[in-house]
Amino acid sequence: MATVRIEDVQIILTQPDRSRLAVVKIITSEPGLYGVGCATFTQRIFAVQAALEHHIKPFLIGRDVDRIEELWQMMMVHGYWRNGPVLNNAISGVDMALWDIKGKRAGMPVYQLLGGKCREAAAVYVHASGSTVDEVIASAKNFIEQGYHYIRVQLGAYGGTGSQRTRPEGSPDGAYFDPRTYMRENIAMIGQVRAAVGPDIELLHDIHERLTPIDAIRFAKQVEPFDMFFLEDALAPEDNEWFAQIRQHAATPIAMGELYNNPHEWRMVIQNRWIDYIRVHISQTGGLTPARNLAIFAHVYGVKTAWHGPQDTSPVGHAANLHLDVWAPNFGIQEWYRPSELDYAMFPGLPKIKHGYLYPNELPGLGIDIDEKLAAEYPCQPIIEDWTQTRLPDGSPVRP
Repeated sequence: MATVRIEDVQIILTQPDRSRLAVVKIITSEPGLYGVGCATFTQRIFAVQAALEHHIKPFLIGRDVDRIEELWQMMMVHGYWRNGPVLNNAISGVDMALWDIKGKRAGMPVYQLLGGKCREAAAVYVHASGSTVDEVIASAKNFIEQGYHYIRVQLGAYGGTGSQRTRPEGSPDGAYFDPRTYMRENIAMIGQVRAAVGPDIELLHDIHERLTPIDAIRFAKQVEPFDMFFLEDALAPEDNEWFAQIRQHAATPIAMGELYNNPHEWRMVIQNRWIDYIRVHISQTGGLTPARNLAIFAHVYGVKTAWHGPQDTSPVGHAANLHLDVWAPNFGIQEWYRPSELDYAMFPGLPKIKHGYLYPNELPGLGIDIDEKLAAEYPCQPIIEDWTQTRLPDGSPVRP
């Protein structure tokens, strides 16, 4: 078989909604054969674009598309410094596109190349939120009527309904929140939602690393009576060692990982069985290749997958998540952002939901494409993020 080589690496930026998306398209020497991958780091989208255009693309031109593992390893070390979110997302876009090409050449969906299905579809969780408890309950019940069984419940935004405390004079603007108020309000909310929806619906909640470690332990203990499916991102990666304390003091299942970039961050929490679900943003770790390895590693220690699946993962990334979901023997749950009609028009092949399950199509490769003409009608805007300018009631900057 003749060698197929990389002829061009195109970077497509688009913003169909709030999140800015980056999709890599690899053009090959075989007429009509190309692949797509997700490189979305929405808060630093133009940095990823520059990394691809000026560094990754020149390195790749003329390379053999079949050598996915070798190319991933070389892209990771070619810049010498490695495992940062900008570089990892740039590598991810290429890596996913090469898996897409591999599947198309084989005439198989990517999940077949990984080892085939362990299940026909992936159970998903969706987000029920509101500014009041009644609104959260109404949102949850609406999802239940639509057939969803796993529901993440949040009162207000991340960090709760905001801080009502008086700020020091001269304090800058920002996304203020009060951790103690957040704890009280959301623990009470979870209890009320559980009472309203009954014992059979699985409830989840995202702390979003907003608490100090000792308060995260208290939170995990206090929600124990409400039989949570899991508590999400209770700590920041910098506080990994504290998961041992949560495990000792609370039986609430723990999911962690959307901010992880490299194996040194997730190795310890998995090996020590401090978490129950690993939920990395797979483009943040470098694509399908490392995510496959992570799923296998986690399986050894009885940890399940729950890949990050928000709006700021592109539909191509969501398709990649799903291929991992139906393959991995240790699949747990998949976060799902409920795409818009525009998303489905812009990304033909985007997976569809039925009664709370996400089904892959049987197209070769990742089974998804991008309508470049439509994508160009929604260019990325220069945005200064507000929600990541997070502050405590006294104005101190904290992690978002």
